[in-house]
Amino acid sequence: MSESIFTKNKKAVVLLSGGLDSATVLAIARQQGFACYCLSLDYHQRHIAELHAAKNVAAIMGAAAHKTAQLDLSLFGGSALTDDAIAVPESATVGIPITYVPARNTIMLSLALAWAEVLQSQDIFIGVNALDYSGYPDCRGEYVKAFQDMANLATKSAVEGHTITIHAPLIDMTKAQIVSLGTTLGVDYAMTVSCYQADSQGEACGLCDSCRLRREGFAAAGLADPTRYKSPVNV
Repeated sequence: MSESIFTKNKKAVVLLSGGLDSATVLAIARQQGFACYCLSLDYHQRHIAELHAAKNVAAIMGAAAHKTAQLDLSLFGGSALTDDAIAVPESATVGIPITYVPARNTIMLSLALAWAEVLQSQDIFIGVNALDYSGYPDCRGEYVKAFQDMANLATKSAVEGHTITIHAPLIDMTKAQIVSLGTTLGVDYAMTVSCYQADSQGEACGLCDSCRLRREGFAAAGLADPTRYKSPVNV
């Protein structure tokens, strides 16, 4: 494959959950001139409303394509997001929280890598964040670098000289910086869903870690929080 084909087709695979961070990353990738191929994962998560949000975000923000892969991680359980018998914590936790889904980011990046090769794309975007990451080990810069190193060992594209870059533009940003940047880029956060136990209409509980970080981010940025909560939430 010639270099010109890769250069001409400035395509990127963007992992899109339907939440605040991934919508911001999509806006960043588009600003950088990429045609964005968005990939979501239906892993039988408790907050399935995020997938409806992802579909809307991809359509409204001009994605070149949007696919939702199906992989039932509730088969294994082990997380409050995939096992109905495990409650979502509604207060701050210490250490790696029970909302951590084993190997989720590795699985999602692997799927994104497969699609990137088919698209002849050398760029994958993911919205991981190390500062507001709630203790998830697969949201660290070291992890992103390690996956990129692996991708450049394991793919036909890289072996033939077209290396893969994993972009994690939010990795060192606070939630306030993220929402400020996204607002500047025109992201409508009202269409995103971050809550770990959002109802079928996408209304947020206001109590889980994800809701707390999101709410604090808007407050710190001095911006109105457009999140639809099930009941009034004290900031």
